[in-house]
Amino acid sequence: MPHVVVKLVPGKSEEQKSRLAAAIVKDVMATLGYDEGAVSVALEEVPREDWAEKVYKNEIRAHWKQLYKEPGYNPFQ
Repeated sequence: MPHVVVKLVPGKSEEQKSRLAAAIVKDVMATLGYDEGAVSVALEEVPREDWAEKVYKNEIRAHWKQLYKEPGYNPFQ
């Protein structure tokens, strides 16, 4: 039962967020073989000024070995 959480800075429209969630569900179904009802997607908006501390430091850098796609920059540099 995959649950995907996407963190992003505010500013995307509801249509963009809905399309992203639908694309994620579609890809999870195709790649992992789950039915649509088994997949859930949440989008959490994090203000840009909080991104480095709340997301990069606590979720990306702290769990680096779990990443399948690393970010292309370090906001602390």
